Amino acid sequence: MKDIQSSPSDVSIAIDRVGIKSLRLPLTVRDRERGRQNTVAEVDLAVDLPAEFKGTHMSRFVEALESWNGELDYHGFRELVAGVRTRLEAQNAHVTVRFPYFVRRASPASGAMSQMDYACTVQGDLTGDKFRITLGVEVPVMTVCPCSLAISDQGAHSQRTVVRARCRFKGFVWLEELITMAEGAGSSPVYALLKREDEKFVTEAAFANPCFVEDVVRGMAKSLEEHAGVVWYSVEAESFESIHNHCAFAGIERTKA
Repeated sequence: MKDIQSSPSDVSIAIDRVGIKSLRLPLTVRDRERGRQNTVAEVDLAVDLPAEFKGTHMSRFVEALESWNGELDYHGFRELVAGVRTRLEAQNAHVTVRFPYFVRRASPASGAMSQMDYACTVQGDLTGDKFRITLGVEVPVMTVCPCSLAISDQGAHSQRTVVRARCRFKGFVWLEELITMAEGAGSSPVYALLKREDEKFVTEAAFANPCFVEDVVRGMAKSLEEHAGVVWYSVEAESFESIHNHCAFAGIERTKA
């Protein structure tokens, strides 16, 4: 059958990334408490395309995924990205895996147990002989405005803030480590289950620890700076303001010396 994709392109411009997005499949990830955790991934796969080719062979991306065992560890993930590059006869390959990660949490006062889910990302990039993994998490926290607390006779405005952190590292970094860092950067962690005594505890703890979005992003960055394995990081804190018709945000990106 005629291979249209390999025919000459009408416009001779190389494409940096071409591929497929949002393909779902089962995934197994490492869990610090239980060893392994089964979840569901949404995967994006891409390669570069030289200027002389009209298109890429989309089915080969799915074939590469079908040859993968779905275990998200360093060696297996590297083989997946390398397999994508080989099958597509490309120079560079990129695979991003997004998935919910669940941590069983105890409420702070009652001790009631519940599952918290966190949006996580693992990105693999293979360029030449260089393979790079970027690990990411999104963690909700509560923040209390220091300014509002200082100028108000009663209370202060509070809101949910999302801490988005990505890092590259040597060795190994647990998702739980990044989640704990992010939760420690806000006024209080967010919980799935709160009894009345827990609400009291969280409210009082948060009001005793007010913070701007700038404080949150600096706190997260400080924790990543102190982590011996992290070599690069990008952090953003976005506050969904409760009394303003906008969001507030701050970001820091650093390559560690």
